[in-house]
Amino acid sequence: MANVSVAAEWQLLYNRYYRKPELYQMRWKHVDLARNKVAAAPFGGPLAVIRDDSKIVQLHGESALRKLRLFSSSGHLLADTVWRNPGGRLIGMSWTDDHTLVCIVQDGTVYRYDVHAHLIEPNLSLGKECFESNVADCAFWGNGVVCITESNQLFCIADFKNPNAVKLADPGIVEPPRCMAVIEPQYTVSGNVEVLLGVGDGGEEEDAAVLAVEEDGVQRLGGEMLRGPLQKMVVSRDGKWLASFTHDGRLLVTTSDLTDVIIERECESALPPEQLAWCGMDAVLLYWDDMLLMMGPDGEPVTYLYDEPIILIPECDGVRILSNASMEFLQRVPDSTVSIFTIGSTSPAALLYDALDHFDRRSAKADENLRLIRSSLPEAVEACVDAAGHEFDVLRQQTLLRAASYGQAFCSNFRRDRIQEMSKILRVLNAVRSLEIGIPLSIQQYKLLTPSVLIGRLINAHQHLLALRISEYLGMNQEVVIMHWACAKITASLGIPDATLLEILLDKLKLCKGISYAAVAAHADKNGRRKLAALLVEHEPHSSKQVPLLLSIGEEDIALMKATECGDTDLVYLVLFHIWQMRQPLEFFGTIQARQLARDLFITYARCYKHEFLKDFFLSTGQLQDVAFLLWKESWQLGKNPMASKGSPLHGPRIKLIEKAQNLFAETKEHTFESKAAEEHAKLLRLQHELEVTTKQAIFVDSSISDTIRTCIVLGNHRAALKVKTEFKVSEKRWYWLKVFALATIKDWAALEKFSKEKKPPIGFRPFVEACIEADEKGEAIKYIPKLADPREKAESYARIGMAKEAADAASQTKDGELLGRLKLTFAQNAGAQSIFDTLRDRLSFQGAS
Repeated sequence: MANVSVAAEWQLLYNRYYRKPELYQMRWKHVDLARNKVAAAPFGGPLAVIRDDSKIVQLHGESALRKLRLFSSSGHLLADTVWRNPGGRLIGMSWTDDHTLVCIVQDGTVYRYDVHAHLIEPNLSLGKECFESNVADCAFWGNGVVCITESNQLFCIADFKNPNAVKLADPGIVEPPRCMAVIEPQYTVSGNVEVLLGVGDGGEEEDAAVLAVEEDGVQRLGGEMLRGPLQKMVVSRDGKWLASFTHDGRLLVTTSDLTDVIIERECESALPPEQLAWCGMDAVLLYWDDMLLMMGPDGEPVTYLYDEPIILIPECDGVRILSNASMEFLQRVPDSTVSIFTIGSTSPAALLYDALDHFDRRSAKADENLRLIRSSLPEAVEACVDAAGHEFDVLRQQTLLRAASYGQAFCSNFRRDRIQEMSKILRVLNAVRSLEIGIPLSIQQYKLLTPSVLIGRLINAHQHLLALRISEYLGMNQEVVIMHWACAKITASLGIPDATLLEILLDKLKLCKGISYAAVAAHADKNGRRKLAALLVEHEPHSSKQVPLLLSIGEEDIALMKATECGDTDLVYLVLFHIWQMRQPLEFFGTIQARQLARDLFITYARCYKHEFLKDFFLSTGQLQDVAFLLWKESWQLGKNPMASKGSPLHGPRIKLIEKAQNLFAETKEHTFESKAAEEHAKLLRLQHELEVTTKQAIFVDSSISDTIRTCIVLGNHRAALKVKTEFKVSEKRWYWLKVFALATIKDWAALEKFSKEKKPPIGFRPFVEACIEADEKGEAIKYIPKLADPREKAESYARIGMAKEAADAASQTKDGELLGRLKLTFAQNAGAQSIFDTLRDRLSFQGAS
């Protein structure tokens, strides 16, 4: 049978067993909880201890200056610091979920410390009203706090990661509440924190109530249920239940909205307990000076006597009990453990555990036990594994796992890796429960906390080696641990030379592939070790992380080299803009000139946004032609500006820009054409401006030479047209083309006829015919068609104006049957014309045959 000494330590409350194993003998010395304020973090977290300034205590030779001391749960000193913070008396302190110690003083100032007792800046404030009326009390949860002032106003910080103080609704009370509790935002309907205030003077029952205060209103609860004011109350972890101690010495457990009474029990004392806490979800603890009372839904309460003060630290599956000398854990005994170790138990798990004992003593009774539980063997093995997980005693863990392993050998349908998984978990838990580490996690707390959070807490406590070993053992990413270790090493190694420290860091950093050397280098730079940062960043394989850091530590040239080597244009631009701001123009130009990608990207950007700066760059590098092209482009852009037409371009910026461009082009032999073109452009602009001045019409500037001539002829300014022709050496053929169509446009047929007779047109008479036909003047076209030398052109021209007979006569001269066929199609709607073309084609066919 199982060893009776295990069950002998249990206490029966109603129908459930509870046990209170000792976790640690506290390692601290000269710590009296009665003289100090204590804040304990859940999940086996650290303890904060500071002398209570609201009590008069004898110093016993210690300094009058108070010290804030941080301990592990085993009493190992982690850090301490002298408390020099102004703001009045310390009202309350608590740990947040990320192990930041929050301390609130009388004037509403919030001081924060990390686990190494370093003050976190900046300090927070609950606001002006708290400062003026003083904080009287506060209630913490997770990452938030609610404070009540001496004027009975409530203020809340819902999340210290986003520390905005919010004033809650006015509870409308004159006297301070007798007790206060908080329902966390995640458990309220509104999603906001709900504060429960126990009010009533104790004189009349109808005055007693609980006020539920939120940001947008106050609700009165429990008026009919309560027979007097509440002295103490606490909300369960899931926000569903409220345990309270009444004025007449009763323990009252209700729903959190005080609509239903779940438990109502008389207590041994009418004096309110110093502490009230939930033990899991099945029992409530009440602590007076020397007595701890545990009450359940029914049955006799369990009493524990103490001759020293204690602090109750609620956990998800029990309560840690801290005293001057020890740390204990009061919890409900798991069902699997009860089934194995209950005195006289004949459960399959108990028989399996007993079978192992017989097996160790080489007794045949072992086989007999196994035969009895053959059908229930998987359940027995699982119970032994589960019970091992809930044990704090290492020897008992090993025995239970051996029993499970022994039973598994005879059990074919049990999951084979279950024992291995539990062994892994227990190795991790036993490692962090050691006296040196002092994190007494239960398996339920471990699963709720998760391994990644546990590792994060270990590295924050600078337990890097253990964190690394656990990460490796559980197959988790070790990068976070090594990164934090490297940063902490840099911070703590100010006296070690850069080269030596680099070797130490690289030796560990190389253990993790893909680790961010840039992040470590950034930390080194932040700590004033720029040379070390430069050495570290050389090992960063990712340019996107390497380049920004090189810029931050002043290594612009190396950053530009790395950015151009990786070919990432975004990175190159990042470096360019940084250097551009940091250096003089000539120095900047010299830096980018040697790197083609950087130079090309700079030119591309500057062409769009920084013309003047780009001109300076081209001048500094002797690229005069590029400056000229920029000037020319600026002149065109200036022409697009509606304001550019005002004033005289002769003395205006456009022509000056073009002349500058022409002079720069003239400096190089390779750009003679561009130089001449710029000269012609400037000359044309001058001439066009003169025309606009004389005609008082803004229609010439920026048009071509041909358009300028055509416009002059259309306006009747033939002298100006001839001047443009002469100035720009326009050829006769081009001149004739332009004038013919310009005269046709204005339908000046007399002038056109006169122009055709001045001399033999160098372009022939075809353009005259085309111009007349386009102007739909067939009569004028007839004047010029007979003058066409080519019979084909003549035939086609006649056909275009609808003269079928003349077209046929001209076409007959060509003796081209294809032409006749094409012209016939032109007169598809004219039967007579078609017969003419058919006759001619037949005649040509006959002549060809003969």
